[in-house]
Amino acid sequence: MSTAQKVDHHTFSSGFYFIPLGGSEEFGINFNLYACDGKWVIFDCGIGFADHRFPGIDILLPDPDFIENYQQDLLGLVITHAHEDHVGAVPYLWPRLKCPIYCTPFTAAVLRAKLNEYPNCKNVPIIEIDPDVPVDLAPFHLDFIHMAHSIPQAVSTVIETPYGRVLHSGDWNLDPTPVIDEPADISKLKAAGEKGILAYVGDSTNSPSPGRAGTEQEVISGLEHVFAQAEGRILVTIFASNIGRVQSICQAAHKVGRSVCLLGRSLHRMVSNAVACGYLKDIPDFIPEEDLPLIPASNILMIVTGSQGETQAALARIARGDWREIKLGKGDMAVFSSKAIPGNEKDINAVKNHLSASKVRVVDTHNAGVRIHVSGHPYADEVKDMLGWIRPQVVIPVHGERMMLEAQANIAHSLGIMNTIIPSNGSVIRLAPGLPEVIDHVPAGALAVEPQRIVSSAHKAISERRKLQYSGAAHITVVIDKALRLKSPPQITLIGLIDHDDEGEMDVVGDVEVEIESTVAEAREDGITDPMRIEEDIRVNCRRLLNQVFGFKPKVSVHMVIV
Repeated sequence: MSTAQKVDHHTFSSGFYFIPLGGSEEFGINFNLYACDGKWVIFDCGIGFADHRFPGIDILLPDPDFIENYQQDLLGLVITHAHEDHVGAVPYLWPRLKCPIYCTPFTAAVLRAKLNEYPNCKNVPIIEIDPDVPVDLAPFHLDFIHMAHSIPQAVSTVIETPYGRVLHSGDWNLDPTPVIDEPADISKLKAAGEKGILAYVGDSTNSPSPGRAGTEQEVISGLEHVFAQAEGRILVTIFASNIGRVQSICQAAHKVGRSVCLLGRSLHRMVSNAVACGYLKDIPDFIPEEDLPLIPASNILMIVTGSQGETQAALARIARGDWREIKLGKGDMAVFSSKAIPGNEKDINAVKNHLSASKVRVVDTHNAGVRIHVSGHPYADEVKDMLGWIRPQVVIPVHGERMMLEAQANIAHSLGIMNTIIPSNGSVIRLAPGLPEVIDHVPAGALAVEPQRIVSSAHKAISERRKLQYSGAAHITVVIDKALRLKSPPQITLIGLIDHDDEGEMDVVGDVEVEIESTVAEAREDGITDPMRIEEDIRVNCRRLLNQVFGFKPKVSVHMVIV
């Protein structure tokens, strides 16, 4: 990394900069900053899903601490589309940003529905954009380009400044025949390339995959083929925001004589937003859930949330038998019309195993034999098309894990674009003046959403919970008098270490009690009178004993009472 310039508060007073604070070398948490002559614009503000490293945490957010230092110069937040990894963090973070939000009408409808549930987000200024109408946020001039994606009204943005022009892609693909919305505006992309593009900041998700993502029209025929094989009820699970897939499922269901029911709050909300914006008008009405018992099983198709194995989503609850009157069995079919987000495979397989145990036929992209899913992100050949149209001077891959970013950089190299910058979250990239390069790094952590608070993902409580997952704990209370004699037997609670119903394993408690008595006696003999010293000796000695017994060091806490 170049050290030609160090970042301080005055660094951004002149020049053009890009700083990803989320979404680079990871999935989700998209949060990208652009600075020009001291003014700032943010692109996207999304959530990510926590994994086993964050016990008790489901959702992660980008940390806006850095940009808060420049809040008075923050001109706006642009949301490229309404997927959760691009818009989901807005209700949590807008009170800290307090800037206007720019997005297309569909994204605005989804966002307003979210914000209505957050008291701190009343009267958020949302400005609806039209891809044919540029927005001036001097010194930025934003020109939007409609892109095909798995959700309506996704846009790329040409960010024009006195120093040059950047194309920020957002999420996109080149589906030539999407079932909802229009194909990508290729003519506008080519026109942007003719004017000159300094840098392309682009979606890398499927860059390692050769070929093209495919078309949603193929999914309709594939789903029809699969549905025709089902005897009983059909469940189809998708991302709730994939409105195009809802359209495809409904068309395929109609062809095989199935009535469609929606299950899952987020799915109902997203479909409602789509209908309000003029989509999904050419499909039969959805049937209410309460009418399901009145319809023969061979005529029922349910679209359900939970494609990523989320424990409380509709699919997982149905698979466990926890969803009201819906009990699945032999003859029923569950179709996964989706792709697993890396890291979610175990949760998804757990749901599939529950379904299989109930004799439900599970169909996914691996065993369907036909196309039942296409990605909303560009494959390698589509990335080549994009780079060929816009001909950027530098390519900055974002939105994906490291191998995906590297793959997009390699595609650029194959086209003769040798200047590529692969960022990590917090990379400060000076775009201009001069040759684009990384000049420094700023803090770029994540925030963890607990039921009643938001904390740093590096919070000590989370690290301690993580440790307890693997090592267990011992809680010890010792009561002594001023002569350093035990007044009662120590109270010892072992968590995650023994089976308290097994008398043999309970011997460990006795061993710990002996260790405590020995430690207190030694302190008395050595003339040690400091209670904190004795407390620490008990903790260390008991931890050593438990390590000898179990082969790992549990968390040991000691509470000493002097009477």
